[in-house]
Amino acid sequence: MNRTFVNSLGIAAAAIAVTAVILHLMGRIWICKCGYVKLWHGVVVSSENSQHLTDWYTPSHIIHGILFYALFTWLLPRASIVTRLALALVVECAWEIFENTDLIINRYREATISLDYYGDSIINSAADVAAMVIGFFLAARLPVWASIAIIIVFEAVTTYLIRDGLALNILMLVWPLEAVKAWQGGG
Repeated sequence: MNRTFVNSLGIAAAAIAVTAVILHLMGRIWICKCGYVKLWHGVVVSSENSQHLTDWYTPSHIIHGILFYALFTWLLPRASIVTRLALALVVECAWEIFENTDLIINRYREATISLDYYGDSIINSAADVAAMVIGFFLAARLPVWASIAIIIVFEAVTTYLIRDGLALNILMLVWPLEAVKAWQGGG
């Protein structure tokens, strides 16, 4: 196996482990309160959303990886892929920790349609970070047009199917619009 790939996997595993410990110390639960772990949970308006391995927000984390690859390649073109991945992991893990603070949980519940959102389970956060790593390596291997196509398709599909996605999620956290909230709620 390629040494760079092995080093990257080791760094990713360590970042996920440190993030899991921090989330545990913050009082986050390891798995869904329902007592089991599903590979996929597709009901957005549910207390089990963001509690299992993957859900409708997994594509957003893959997009994070693609965007972080582009950002750190642009900012640090001479840096190794391992260095760029480490920086992407710092940002993604920091987001997973920040996303699970009362500040952001309450913001989601107040400004978005996520009324049943109580934060992520630790296993969901770990899977979200892993999805970012997948997106990062997809961007490293695919031509730019393919990375852009993935972003467009993921955003279009999630916007169409669940009326949410990365762009809408950011908009509603930063600048909530009542019209968007009503549309997301089916109005």
